[in-house]
Amino acid sequence: MVKIEPTWGRILKDEFEKDYFLKLIHFVRQQYTTQVCYPPGPLIFNAFWQTPIDQVKVVILGQDPYHGPGQAHGLCFSVRDGIPFPPSLKNIFQEIHAETGAPVPATGDLTRWARQGVFLLNTCLTVRQHQAFSHSNQGWETFTDAVISTISRHCNNVVFLLWGAPAGRKATLIDPHKHHILTSAHPSPLSAYRGFFGNNHFIRCNDYLVRHGKQPIQW
Repeated sequence: MVKIEPTWGRILKDEFEKDYFLKLIHFVRQQYTTQVCYPPGPLIFNAFWQTPIDQVKVVILGQDPYHGPGQAHGLCFSVRDGIPFPPSLKNIFQEIHAETGAPVPATGDLTRWARQGVFLLNTCLTVRQHQAFSHSNQGWETFTDAVISTISRHCNNVVFLLWGAPAGRKATLIDPHKHHILTSAHPSPLSAYRGFFGNNHFIRCNDYLVRHGKQPIQW
């Protein structure tokens, strides 16, 4: 059974009842019945379970889930304990170390961030095994755009970390007068050296949170 924290359930109730979302759920159920898909069904909305909307301090936006066995568990860029770090996650940890001196952690499970208020959202929440973007253009992007807009309206002084061009385009959904938007290249090895490394997003994020009376994130 999918788990979603009650505050999200209430604030997204109307979205869950829209025609496009009902068609999306039908598609996802059919895919999970006939194909190998990720993340496991109960973890599709894991980001919404770990981080209630009234606790969101930071939003990190990914694309679609990892599509290899055992990797995806419903938090963008995160992998379960014991799973080797994917390249983008390696680069994220490398940048955190360069900025803060914090050692690279032993686990790639970012639940520890989610429980501090970092909402780890993929723009597409499901995928077929070994087929990146295979569940794109089925309705997930409409839903996650609505989620970003809801956070912008409902919350105050949230830091949005938008890495790469697709994430950067979501800035149009966010009120820049209420929130802090940081954009850069994506941490993928294909682009990390073109502006992700050295972006100082993790320090800049925490500086903003502290200025607005919030606890910084222990990256």
